Amino acid sequence: MSIDYSTVRFEAAYGLAEQLPPSTTPEVAFAGRSNVGKSSLINKVVRRKALARTSSQPGKTANINFYLADGIRLVDLPGYGYAKVSGKERQRWADLIFGYFDQERSFNLVVALVDIRHDAQKLDVQMLEFLTEAELPFVVAFTKADKLSRSKQDQQAARLCKQFGIKRAQTVITSAQKGTGIDELRRRIEDACI
Repeated sequence: MSIDYSTVRFEAAYGLAEQLPPSTTPEVAFAGRSNVGKSSLINKVVRRKALARTSSQPGKTANINFYLADGIRLVDLPGYGYAKVSGKERQRWADLIFGYFDQERSFNLVVALVDIRHDAQKLDVQMLEFLTEAELPFVVAFTKADKLSRSKQDQQAARLCKQFGIKRAQTVITSAQKGTGIDELRRRIEDACI
């Protein structure tokens, strides 16, 4: 059985953790730095061009956005680590992200997005440590793979796995531009939810 993404629709957006509705369906959360290509990847996964709003300016997702697809909730968390917002706004984003994870929810899978072109960033390390310690099921989607050659992708993925202390099997190399790894990511989501 697979998820029918043609049914996907925007459900609601929330700016504070206490506003979040109760968890009534399997949930797949997408987490990553502000400029990692989260909206583009979500759009590619659900086969829609503009469901999740993309922007040339990182840091546009300032709320938690809920999308519903075939009885599965896709949860777009605010990007973290964006420097050009106030400290107060960054703190609200952090409170929102961790407030989400602090609730009793159906955490079927967390897709942690990491830009494959760069060495492990401190905030990404912290996110993966948090997911591991909280025993939340996760897969790391290495994004923007189209910017590297195939051999460089494999090299960099192995390097990042070592830096993060995770197994290569916990990762998928992706490109929202070229569709690389999207079918594999859909399979991981379906396996976690169905």
